[in-house]
Amino acid sequence: MKMPWMNLLYLAFLFIPLRIQLCYGQDLAADYDDDEPAPAPPPGQDNCNGVFLSYAFTSRTKELPHVKNVTAQSWAFNSIATIINSGTEEVKEWKMFVGFQHREILVSASNAIVVDGSGDFPVAVGNGTTIAGYPMTDLKTSIDTAGDYNQIAVQVQFTGTMFGLKEKVIPMPKTIKLANDGWDCPKPTKYPTYMHVCCKKNPKLKAKSPKGKYLPRQYGDLNFMYDVLKSYEGSYEAQVTMDNNNPLGRLDHWNLTWEWMRGEFIYSMRGAYTHRIDFSDCILGLPGHFLKDLDFTQVMNCQKKPVIADLPADRANDSNIGKIPYCCRNGTLLPPLMDESKARSIFQLRVYKLPPDTAKTVLYPPQRWNVTGALNPQYKCGAPIRVDPTEFPEPSGLQATTSAIASWQVVCNITKPEKKKTKCCVSFSAFYNDSAIPCSTCACGCDDIDTDTCNPNGRSMLLPADALLVPFENRTAKAKAFAHLKHRTVPKKLPCPDNCGVSINWHINSDYKTGWTARVTLFNWGDSPFEDWFTAVEMKKAFPGYENVYSFNGTKLKSPKNTLFFQGLPGLNYLVAETNGTRVHDPRVPGKQQSVISFTKKQTPGINVRRGDGFPSKVFFNGEECALPDDFPRNAAGHCSRVSFMAAIFISIMTFWLITDRFH
Repeated sequence: MKMPWMNLLYLAFLFIPLRIQLCYGQDLAADYDDDEPAPAPPPGQDNCNGVFLSYAFTSRTKELPHVKNVTAQSWAFNSIATIINSGTEEVKEWKMFVGFQHREILVSASNAIVVDGSGDFPVAVGNGTTIAGYPMTDLKTSIDTAGDYNQIAVQVQFTGTMFGLKEKVIPMPKTIKLANDGWDCPKPTKYPTYMHVCCKKNPKLKAKSPKGKYLPRQYGDLNFMYDVLKSYEGSYEAQVTMDNNNPLGRLDHWNLTWEWMRGEFIYSMRGAYTHRIDFSDCILGLPGHFLKDLDFTQVMNCQKKPVIADLPADRANDSNIGKIPYCCRNGTLLPPLMDESKARSIFQLRVYKLPPDTAKTVLYPPQRWNVTGALNPQYKCGAPIRVDPTEFPEPSGLQATTSAIASWQVVCNITKPEKKKTKCCVSFSAFYNDSAIPCSTCACGCDDIDTDTCNPNGRSMLLPADALLVPFENRTAKAKAFAHLKHRTVPKKLPCPDNCGVSINWHINSDYKTGWTARVTLFNWGDSPFEDWFTAVEMKKAFPGYENVYSFNGTKLKSPKNTLFFQGLPGLNYLVAETNGTRVHDPRVPGKQQSVISFTKKQTPGINVRRGDGFPSKVFFNGEECALPDDFPRNAAGHCSRVSFMAAIFISIMTFWLITDRFH
């Protein structure tokens, strides 16, 4: 019994000097260097000669309310994304895509902004989202910074809500990748709570040596330039230029919003104004604390997210807020094809800054830009990108140029509207079929109506052609009578209306051996008229055969392909609003414009107008893509012949069966 105790005592004496050496070593390190040791590199980073990205899930907690339905239960989650420049080339204006897939709603993201979001948090990112660096937009190389981790890497901490997962399932995104142009990212390496990927420059793309210090300017459907013209201690003057580059792009009564990220506010403006003119937020907020000597009664707007609009035309020569070129058109921005001088809009503003950004050289543009119009395309805007300063002609007329102190570009592109969220719709009709196919049910949404009284998912009922001329509420009797006449079933719950302010009818007018004609009719069911309107149709097979349009001005576009562009002739470019009928009980009358369009078949051999080739595959009104019907009118005679043919086959089979049965 004594040997085990002696052995244990001997081992204890062996560990004592080892423990003393370990403690002594730690004390020496602490005496030599008080700095914390550098963090260990993430797994996989050592082998990456490019941009290393990682995503780590850290935690999640069940949120209130607690429900039994797993798909409806919400969870608060936390995760960390890291982007490190491990290569030899600086990454300017970095962007990272995170493929969220669990109906995530981001509540915050440190050191980055959400490019896809049009406003502040929270923002839904369930289909994936792209983040961009802010305030650190560029990732320098380790070579240029002597390995300074703070200049070559950014860590983004996500906080948000997610849905639809069991308690033990780990919610990871589908993928992560660098979203900058010219970079290739393989599939990420995945672990239960972590994934990483190494992205490298595409070797097939020839690297263009930049002419200036910053990124080259990009092309978009709608481009903004934010140019700082003058800079002072605590404030600066900037000019915003809006350029429409898309042949189908347009804005009417535009509203521009952005978000100040560092406490800035708008002191004054020329060429535009904010919808809310109020300085109370400044007095009660940080500006009132830091800028005690400033007269805030002259301040235009102190909102974090101001809404900016163009001035009306009668303020163009106002010496206080007007007299800016390309301003004061009541928010109208036309395609260059219609009027190049009206494809640009400009305004200027004076911006005040707060500490610690009061130095003349400290300049930050606003973030999260978004622009909307009355009935126009939906634009998706990226983050501001620093570009070389804009040059301007010398204002006195000398043969010289001046340049901005700093310039940023914001690129916006048109997005396809979601189903049942457009603002215009199309109906189809033809001379060979007396049934018109109206706009689809809830084509422009049914959020503002009582769907208990109608079916939002029901198929729209076929109508006689004259029913398209009256408002939807006056079509019910015609639709029911037409259905009974055609021996069609009338649903107990009728379909809901299309709820579109503008509808366009495309009617096949004639079809003959050498050509055919169509008639297009525009209906304005709203309370506001449309000045300088345009419509465009994509004709995939019929485009080469276009001959002429007779009451509009027509143009064949090179881009988009197979697209015909129509606008009103001088004096006929005004689509009036809906008006009351002649008598008290008459239905309201829409504003209307129409024209016949002729096509030849010489350039389109084999075209079959009645089987769909005569109908457009896309229709636009003032840049907005309109909702199309699910079908087009069929040839009624052809349909009858098919029924008769089937009946003949049935009669023949029955006759043969009766004859053979008789002989048995």
